[in-house]
Parts: sequence; C-alpha cells; structure tokens
Amino acid sequence: MKALVDFLFEAGFLKRLSRSGYAYLGSGDESVADHTCRTLFAAYVLAQLSEGIDMERLLKLCLFHDFPEARMGDLNSVQKQYVEAMEEKVLDEAAERLPFGEEIAGLVREFNEKETPEAILANDADQLDLLLHVKEQADMGTARTDPWLEGAYRRLRTEPARRLARLAMETDSTDWWLSRLRDSAGT
Repeated sequence: MKALVDFLFEAGFLKRLSRSGYAYLGSGDESVADHTCRTLFAAYVLAQLSEGIDMERLLKLCLFHDFPEARMGDLNSVQKQYVEAMEEKVLDEAAERLPFGEEIAGLVREFNEKETPEAILANDADQLDLLLHVKEQADMGTARTDPWLEGAYRRLRTEPARRLARLAMETDSTDWWLSRLRDSAGT
C-alpha cells in the first residue's frame, strides 16, 4: 500500500511541474498535469472520429505518456540537445515498485514507439493539445506562435487530427463562450 500512496503523490507532482518549452515562447505557463488533461480529452475526440481504436488503451497511453517527467522534468527540444533523459531508469523503477508498474512502463514505451494505431492517435492528441495551447496564446497576443503551430501540425499523422487542427487554427479560442454572450446580447 505504501508504494501505491507514493505513486499517487508522485503523480500529483505533475500538477506542480511546469512544461519547460513555453519559456521560449515567452508565455503559456502550464503544468504537465494540465497538458495531460486536455490530451485525454483530445484522444477521446480523436477516437470518436476513428475506427477500430481501443479507447481504454488509448486513454491509458495518454494518461501515462508524461508520467516519467515527475522524476526527469519536462525536457524541451532545446534541452534535449544537451541532456539525456533517463526515462528507461524511471520506467524500470516503476515496474519494480508498483503492482501495475510493468503496464505503465509498457504504455510509455508504446507511446514513444508510435507504431500501434492507439499510440499514433495518442501522439496526435499530445500534439493537438500543444497546438490548442499555442493557439490560445496567439489569440491573446503572443508573438512568434506560427512556427510552433506549424511544427505541431506537421507532426500530426492522422487525418482526423489534421482536420481538427486546421479548424482550431481558424477558430478564435474564445468562441466557445464569447459567441454565446454575443448571441444573447443580440436577442
């Protein structure tokens, strides 16, 4: 039971761990847990637009894809040029101490290998969250977001993800609530 409690505290640390890449953008602070949350929602939507997807597996892939960052930190693309993440060590330790550690390790490895339909969709959900977050920053006036948006879009592998991304880039991120205010004011 102690290992399970420790696991829950470790997972909770992801709420306090900032995603490091946004420092280069100049705005857009978010935690790893924040990112994981919308990645799960994006994966659910993508699964609804796709056929033959194991929803449970897809959601587990998204839930655990950044779990090792609780120990390694969130290494962005600049840092990865100079620092080697020891993700395998984190996964091995999780596998040793948790009754479901092998499952977590397998899910993270599957996500990283990007070969199964669920892993491909999970990676697209991961990139969709990045794209949506950066689009929100662009809508709030952050400069130099185009390379980020273009990069996230280029990494998408499925047509449903590309369709969602194209529409997201054309949509004001406040439309979901602000348009309701405009509509109700006009009636």
